[in-house]
Amino acid sequence: MHPKLLSAAYRLSRPLLFQLAPETAHHWSLASLQALAALGPLNPVRQRVPSLPRDVMGLRFDNPVGMAAGMDKDGDCIDGLGALGFGFIELGTVTPRPQPGNPPPRLFRLPPAEALINRMGFNNQGVEHLVGRLRKTRYRGVLGINIGKNLSTPVEEALGDYLTCLREVYPVAGYIAINISSPNTPGLRDLQRGAHLDRLLAGLQAEREVLAQAHGRTVPIAVKIAPDLEAPELRELAGAVRKHGLDAIIAGNTTSSRSGVEGLRHGEETGGLSGRPLRERSTAIVAQLADLLGGSLPIIACGGVFSGKDAQAKMEAGASLVQVYSALIYRGPAIVSEIVAALR
Repeated sequence: MHPKLLSAAYRLSRPLLFQLAPETAHHWSLASLQALAALGPLNPVRQRVPSLPRDVMGLRFDNPVGMAAGMDKDGDCIDGLGALGFGFIELGTVTPRPQPGNPPPRLFRLPPAEALINRMGFNNQGVEHLVGRLRKTRYRGVLGINIGKNLSTPVEEALGDYLTCLREVYPVAGYIAINISSPNTPGLRDLQRGAHLDRLLAGLQAEREVLAQAHGRTVPIAVKIAPDLEAPELRELAGAVRKHGLDAIIAGNTTSSRSGVEGLRHGEETGGLSGRPLRERSTAIVAQLADLLGGSLPIIACGGVFSGKDAQAKMEAGASLVQVYSALIYRGPAIVSEIVAALR
């Protein structure tokens, strides 16, 4: 479908979707996209996005616009999302064992701010289920797999969970994202600093060397960070990622801040805030990282990308790729074509 028609169709359907509870709408939308993908060329929401290749982390991306982690945690809608024209899709966060996540309600819309708050808590069906889905997909773009630890695993033992996931997804992943920044798993953000960070990254790099020998290829590893880090923490994290030879930084995850949503309904709900309020903070973090890294590692920008202009600002700040999440919910699938057209 032409982007303008797709955008108009979404504007008409969005009020109906927003009548549903957010998590119900989420699951219904994914199921619908996956069902439509089975129609192939007859899929009415399929987009022919012009190619705009980027070479990042040793991988070729057909365009620089990706689906952020969290939308399809279990790999149940890879073909459906792929039909929307994304240059890459990041699945997960996935954990070694299935877990239900936090009790609902745990996802909230804040329409005046074009924002979301979630406290999902890494709800997923476990890494074995995700790998099974990956082996069945027809999508041929780059697939990132975002991995984390189970809630019941102490932070001191987190490396074991990350290694389990790394081993399982390694044969089928385009790249692997290490989620150490969700605010919804107690203690997880402790892994972004100090001895916890150093031990985690050293262990992952050592295991990757073993896996690269076994599989005959080196799968890139990116680290997903919080937008709430202060300058000294950013400096420490950037240094650790370089020291241990990892391949990229994803900036960033949801924020614990409530700046931009004060006084709004659901604005004080517990969880991570995403969407338009993150735009400026995310861009500032990208710029700081670009300065710290000096071009030595690519940055994947995620946070508040709602237009081609937003994506351009991220690129000018130093990003190599961008990801969207909340914009897909508030603006619809045509956002992919809009951003690619603006970056050409």
